[in-house]
Amino acid sequence: MKKIERAILSVWDKAGIVDFARALAGMGVELLSTGGTARAIRDAGIEVRDISDFTGFPEMMDGRVKTLHPKVHAGLLYMRDNETHKAEMAEQNLLPIDLVCVNLYPFEATVAKPNVTFEDAIENIDIGGPTMIRSAAKNMKFVTVVTDPADYGRVIAEMQEQDGQTTEELRMELGQKVFARVAEYNAAIAAYLADQWPNGDKPRPFVIACANGARLRYGENPHQNAHFYKTPSATEACIAHTTVLHGKEMSFNNYVDGNAALEAVKELSGRPGVAIIKHTNPCGYATGATLADALEAAWSGDPVSAFGSVIAVTTSVDLAMAEKLKGRFVEALIAPDFEEEALAFLKNKSKDIRLLKLDHPMGPAGKARDVKQVNGGWLVQDNDIESFAQWITPTETIFPEEMRALAEFGNKACKHVKSNAIILVYEYAPGQFSLLGMGAGQPNRVDAVRKLAVTKAFDNIDLMYESMEHYGKTPQEFKAEVMSRVVLISDAFFPFPDNIHNAAEAGIRFIVEPGGSKRDEEVIAACDKYGIAMAFTGMRHFKH
Repeated sequence: MKKIERAILSVWDKAGIVDFARALAGMGVELLSTGGTARAIRDAGIEVRDISDFTGFPEMMDGRVKTLHPKVHAGLLYMRDNETHKAEMAEQNLLPIDLVCVNLYPFEATVAKPNVTFEDAIENIDIGGPTMIRSAAKNMKFVTVVTDPADYGRVIAEMQEQDGQTTEELRMELGQKVFARVAEYNAAIAAYLADQWPNGDKPRPFVIACANGARLRYGENPHQNAHFYKTPSATEACIAHTTVLHGKEMSFNNYVDGNAALEAVKELSGRPGVAIIKHTNPCGYATGATLADALEAAWSGDPVSAFGSVIAVTTSVDLAMAEKLKGRFVEALIAPDFEEEALAFLKNKSKDIRLLKLDHPMGPAGKARDVKQVNGGWLVQDNDIESFAQWITPTETIFPEEMRALAEFGNKACKHVKSNAIILVYEYAPGQFSLLGMGAGQPNRVDAVRKLAVTKAFDNIDLMYESMEHYGKTPQEFKAEVMSRVVLISDAFFPFPDNIHNAAEAGIRFIVEPGGSKRDEEVIAACDKYGIAMAFTGMRHFKH
């Protein structure tokens, strides 16, 4: 390998490009460039040659055609150890190009803007850039190709150490990054175009490509290797786009539970809300007059399971909320922001707790694709951002309007519980709601109701009774009063009336379920027998 003698610099993101150009020029490298990049380099007092002067062909069509030229691509693709290539280069009076520095038009950032036009999106599809870096990367045995400003320093350091050359190891690494970046770029374009031009019921193109990943300590278990990849196009609050302000390195399971926590709490956007997640299920879920109130109510939903949980909240963490975590072990806390005093308190509380700040604004989930991998393929569906299709009371006892807000809160929580899912929710203070009992991931709905959700609710009511005074009621009377104001939510219809019998035995008076069973009439009749008010939502929320 010989010294790098000639380089093309043509970048959209010009961060660091002038210093990179200056270092290359200082080592005697001839610089070729285009448009705005050439101007930036020239304005810095660095000698640079316009690509149109090198090719003898002017930039045209608003810059669409400038590097798409045989003199450019022959210089990149020329195999330095191929005698035929050498002869052809000499015969055509062509010059080798040893280094290419290109980053692409910001297509992902462009289409992420609100109200972007189709014309603007199309204009930000880079053609010359991907073509050049693919040519250079195909010839990575001889050509150095740089697409990431973070690599500028590495390239210069190697050239200084290697007498103006780069090592084959570095060229191979940078070449691999090219094809990953181009794949990611093309995937973003394909996804955008598929959204613009739906093709009826025909499957839309589905392309996943992530150019940059981070190695994790291990996967779900220590014997599993794992990496974490981000999609660059995210615009809403999501676990992948957060800044870790404090704590240990995020683990595979932290990301999985963090995603579950954040997606659940986004349902409560616009008010103080908390989701406490253990093994992807919300063991605590609540709203509150303040974030501190919401945390306390959510924690009370299952104090045992909350140990070692991941928590997401809807609003900035203040000191009052942070102090509620004193003496409580939490793996991670995800929030839109942290007030200065709260951040200092939490950092002092534990060196291990992970504090994550959202990179994008908190808000309800937007329409997106939900992807699940199966062995040998992918399942792709719309994400579940709906709640109700209807609100019908088929029972003799009408579902009271004053219970509707609690039922809607419960339906939001139930969407994020593994099927078969049953939850019990309660209005613990005027207009504030919490999860009182949960049955998750059961093979049958009977166990989810009788053995889990109701049992957990009874345990929590006992704790409520012990922590409060002057009821003027026996424990049994207090339990009956609370259960009479609980709403039971099911993620799918009841196929038999057996769960109605179990609910009635527990003292439950209000039930919400999708409806749609062949035995709906039997289920309704059972409710009427016990005076239970039931609402049909017409929308199932399975979560496997």
